[in-house]
Amino acid sequence: MIDTTTALLRAAAQRWGNKTALISLRDAPISFAALDVEADRFAKALIADGIELAERVGIWAPNMWEWVAAAVGAQRVGAAIVPLNSRYRAAEVADIVRRAKLKRLVAIGDFLGTYYPAMVRGEDMPELKQVIVVRGIPSKLAGREIAWESFLAHGAQVADTLVREREARVTGAMVADILFTSGTTGRPKGAVFTHQSTVRSSYGTQTFASVTDADCLCPMGPFAHFAGYKAGWLNGMLTGATVCWSDAADSESMLNVISRLHVTVMPAPPIIWQDILDNPHRGDWDTSSLRFAATGSTMIPPQTVRRLVSEMRIKQVGTGYGLTESGGMTNFTRPQDTVEQVAFSAGRAAPDSEVRIADAERRWLGPNEAGEILVRTPRLMREYLDDPAATRDALEADGWLHTGDVGSLDEEGYLKITDRLKDMYITNGFNVYPAELERLLGTMPGVAACAVIGVPEPRKGEVGSAFLIRSPGSTVSESEVFAWCKQNIASYKIPKQVTFVDDFPRNSLGKILKRELKRLV
Repeated sequence: MIDTTTALLRAAAQRWGNKTALISLRDAPISFAALDVEADRFAKALIADGIELAERVGIWAPNMWEWVAAAVGAQRVGAAIVPLNSRYRAAEVADIVRRAKLKRLVAIGDFLGTYYPAMVRGEDMPELKQVIVVRGIPSKLAGREIAWESFLAHGAQVADTLVREREARVTGAMVADILFTSGTTGRPKGAVFTHQSTVRSSYGTQTFASVTDADCLCPMGPFAHFAGYKAGWLNGMLTGATVCWSDAADSESMLNVISRLHVTVMPAPPIIWQDILDNPHRGDWDTSSLRFAATGSTMIPPQTVRRLVSEMRIKQVGTGYGLTESGGMTNFTRPQDTVEQVAFSAGRAAPDSEVRIADAERRWLGPNEAGEILVRTPRLMREYLDDPAATRDALEADGWLHTGDVGSLDEEGYLKITDRLKDMYITNGFNVYPAELERLLGTMPGVAACAVIGVPEPRKGEVGSAFLIRSPGSTVSESEVFAWCKQNIASYKIPKQVTFVDDFPRNSLGKILKRELKRLV
């Protein structure tokens, strides 16, 4: 079994050559062979720039072929990548840059009306020496910024043998990536993964959806997220499938991608499928290529599953369960499973995973008894970056991961998720952590304290509801809060409701009673 991401691309380039690896309606196709060459170009530039083994390279950009070339190119010289969501704002990016000790950051230039490098020019990032700007405008470069092609030109004289020598030192036990995921402390935690665990994650996706080189896979997620990365383009390298994406999540954009690129496999949150089904002009698009629709993140109504099969003629609809820390899905449904099993469970354990339910004393529970979900799989993260206490809390010595989710297993091993130990909620398929929002909103002028909860919303699953206490003399308004959030917080994290209160309901120890806040919504 191949156990490094860089070897995976080498093998894909050799096996599938000029077959399209990546494509979107905005970007021209790039083949596996060409992508391998571009990864080498980036690797050579890093070598010329003096990168050392085990350094880290950040990538802050939307889905594009340069994202993948930078990722594999960095990993090819023994560096680890640190993906940053393109929705992150300056403070969120700067915090990760500092904590991951990034010296190089690959960033998109102009995107969605914003010049990304300019967003972080005033941030305190003392170790960052270079921002490599992809698809930027040369006249906008400033300070430590350098254009992508100019950076690649530095490696033009580096011999292929030097890349191969560095690549030969990369093993499955080395760190491939650090994926930052928020925790209950409100501060993002970096989940550290080896090459071996990362590659195993892509094998898991292949097993779930039976992906082959005849498929066009459209993962609904940014390359900075597990779904777009390990279950997305990395899975394409493993299977030879063409990987595509949509630049927007509205139903018309998704239908355009499905019909024009002949998508066969598409994992997406239930809201995406519901919007597609409810589009009154859906019949104008040919969606007959779709053979597998995956859902997850939140419960999907049985009627939606039935409609996907009866109206769109999708042969298989599946769902699963997993965390970033677990290396993706540890549970998923199978082709023979019923509509009810797909809608109301997260399926059975993956072939390489174990799932158990435990009580507060870590005693294993029996069928249909609710407790914390624990998982064990070779795809697990190695640790949390520079956080041994959080690592000890999450990972037991015998390899079991505490998920923080509450659920039960029935007699056949189907997992039902009933609650969360943590306050995390899911909106549009994205995990949102109230403690992180509370920390950020607490820095807004005029806000003395805040508490955030997730509340049900039919289309998005859940949305945030923020309760704020104004500072003395403050007249901050709801519109001002939303405007500040738009400037400082990733869009999917922004609460959809704001309520001003004089104080929070608390217990005798002063702890905020969020269950009481839910009654006020």
